[in-house]
Amino acid sequence: MAFLLLLPHLLASLLILLPISAVAQNNGNITVGRSLTATDNSSSWLSPSGDFAFGFRPLSDKNDIFLLSIWFAKIPDKTIVWYATGDTPAPRGSKVELTADEGLLLTSPQGEQLWKPDTVIGTVAYGVMTNTGNFALHDSNFNTRWESFRNPTDTLLPTQTMEKGGVVSSRQSETSFSKGRFQLRLQQDGNLVLNTINLPTTYANEAYYASGTVADSASNSSSPGRQLQFNESGYIYILRENDQIFPLSQKKVGSADDFYFRATLDFDGVFTLYSHPRNSSSNQSWIPLWSEPDNICLSSLVNSGSGVCGYNSICSLKADRRPACECPRGYSLLDPSDRYGSCKPDFIQGCEEDKLSSSSPTADLYDFQVLLNTDWPSSDYVLLRPSTEELCRKSCMEDCMCAVAIFRLGDSCWKKKLPLSNGRVDIGLNGGKALIKIRKDNNFTLLDPRLPIPEPKKKDQDTLIIIGSVLLGGSVFVNVILIDMDTSEEEKAILTDWAYDCYREANLDVLVEFDGQALDDRKTLERFVMVAIWCIQEDPSLRPTMRRVIQMLEGVVEVLIPPCPFPFSK
Repeated sequence: MAFLLLLPHLLASLLILLPISAVAQNNGNITVGRSLTATDNSSSWLSPSGDFAFGFRPLSDKNDIFLLSIWFAKIPDKTIVWYATGDTPAPRGSKVELTADEGLLLTSPQGEQLWKPDTVIGTVAYGVMTNTGNFALHDSNFNTRWESFRNPTDTLLPTQTMEKGGVVSSRQSETSFSKGRFQLRLQQDGNLVLNTINLPTTYANEAYYASGTVADSASNSSSPGRQLQFNESGYIYILRENDQIFPLSQKKVGSADDFYFRATLDFDGVFTLYSHPRNSSSNQSWIPLWSEPDNICLSSLVNSGSGVCGYNSICSLKADRRPACECPRGYSLLDPSDRYGSCKPDFIQGCEEDKLSSSSPTADLYDFQVLLNTDWPSSDYVLLRPSTEELCRKSCMEDCMCAVAIFRLGDSCWKKKLPLSNGRVDIGLNGGKALIKIRKDNNFTLLDPRLPIPEPKKKDQDTLIIIGSVLLGGSVFVNVILIDMDTSEEEKAILTDWAYDCYREANLDVLVEFDGQALDDRKTLERFVMVAIWCIQEDPSLRPTMRRVIQMLEGVVEVLIPPCPFPFSK
């Protein structure tokens, strides 16, 4: 009897004493004290079957940056199914060590802690990389102290379950493993939902998919969901509290002997079940078998946040039922590397801008891009009914707050202002028109120096010299362009007035005394002169701040044509 009580401890001791190579090769067990280092040819901890590996994977879009992860080891693309932290990836030379106290400990080359499991309780005796893709930490009594299956990232694997309160989060993009905007959650009421969150918080917006597995007070037969299950044959379903099954995917999707399966919340918000042949050649890839929702563009409608795509973007469904995000004409991506992100107008639009251009009717400043069956359904600020398309156009054109007008149903006009959210293509609009208001001349940004502008990114030495001249002398024009002329204050005023006439008549050659170096870059010279004229306006309210001067001098933006600097004197 005593021997039977000691048997578990004896087995654990023998397990720890086994040669490292034998443990790693035969049963996937990893002893305390073993470690891996992030290098190009770093080793990994394999499952007994060799199907899965635990270790460092290099990030393809970043040099010398690695991700501590679990991946399919036998297929060509080494698909990652779990990762430690995408927000703090590991630089080259980082180390992960299996310790008794912390479990897994990831440190930088300088010894700084980058990551460790949050929920390890007790002393860890060994780790194991299982054939199911689960990496687990056990104590000497074979109790599980932590496992990757209970701490999923963006993917679930066969035999993995998710309890109430469980969360799967998407990554940020195809190549970025930072936390994304989409979540799959099994709520406490038993409902499985997909929703966006407002980063960097965890605030969950309205669900764009819900299984409906909640208790129904009107029906005694309904029972809330208890657990999300993913069986070895690739079947995904919700187990209710009364042990009834609520199916999600198809029951028969293939044999586990022939296919690998995974269910991933992709970075674009679609939860998809995939299969991949086990005996695959290099040209084979993951095949989607099932996904939710059917049309994410139409399923998502949030009251806060941008929706599936970024602000001012338009979501349309591709043939593979995945969303595509596109900026309307006159808009461009805020971050060119994120095609699913927000779009910004390529022109200044607003009441102040329209006021500055008040010499021209708004119809001369703006035009409409017309898109059929397109809408941003939650950005309305006024509804005009009854209305005609002509009245709808006129009302938006003359309204400095109107960025888009939607005309549909033959008599209804919804006016919308920036930022636009929940943009989508919807054939259910039956030919409804989106009238997108854009400036006619939007080849470059026209920026009035009195309007707010972005922070400058850099200041070269020439720019600083010119700015210093403004600070010391109060006039870019007098201190830069006329710096070599020995002139009195009265003469300076006369010369400045003459210089403005030279600018207006495009006669800059005389202004710089035919200086060849200055005339080699006539565009920059003209910009400097325009900035100078803004800086010496007789009306102080027209003069730009120094921060705006920096932006104009660096050529980050174009400027409006400056008015005569001495209108009152004239």
